Amino acid sequence: MALRINDTVPNLDLVTDQGEFKLHDFIGDSWTILFSHPKDFTPVCTTEFGAVAQLADEWAKRNTKVIGLSVDGVDEHKEWKCDIESFANAKANFPIIADESLEVSKALDMLPAEAYLPDGRTAADSASVRVVFIFSPDKKLQLSMTYPMSVGRNFAEVLRALDALQASYGVPIAMPANWVPGEDVIVALSLNDEEAKERFGDVDIKLPYLRTTKQPS
Repeated sequence: MALRINDTVPNLDLVTDQGEFKLHDFIGDSWTILFSHPKDFTPVCTTEFGAVAQLADEWAKRNTKVIGLSVDGVDEHKEWKCDIESFANAKANFPIIADESLEVSKALDMLPAEAYLPDGRTAADSASVRVVFIFSPDKKLQLSMTYPMSVGRNFAEVLRALDALQASYGVPIAMPANWVPGEDVIVALSLNDEEAKERFGDVDIKLPYLRTTKQPS
């Protein structure tokens, strides 16, 4: 069964290059980004893991943990991290799940239940394992993105999306197209005009259903 927005992520058993633990224990009371890859020692994935490593300070500012996933083993992950760190000139301090059994990829609906890894496999055999999930501290899925193998992920956009999720978490607002932190936000339709002004102060009514206000602090 597919994992949908606002579903609670299953509390999976994880084997990583930094030890074994439950997914819910890893999330704890933090926001968490899980980004998956079809194979170690592949070019696009190496640039993506490097980009994540370079953003370590940004994740920390946002109380956000990151965890990778690949369908190779722990020893391969540790060896691959040397390449990632050399390429990115940054430490890859986040864990990488060793999903050799495909249990995690299947549980999170990246691969069909009957999927298996053939002998001599290539990244094409697990190509759909190129997903970004963002989980909130209550262990629920807040966002998912799926990419093909040919398109490297834009982690500046992942960071922007994380900012939007955190700014709107439990607050009756939404973000317009191309929003970046500090710009005006959209007032949720759950509030009428009077309630919106009481809650946020100045409200710009552009259309009866499109009202903007300054981003709440």
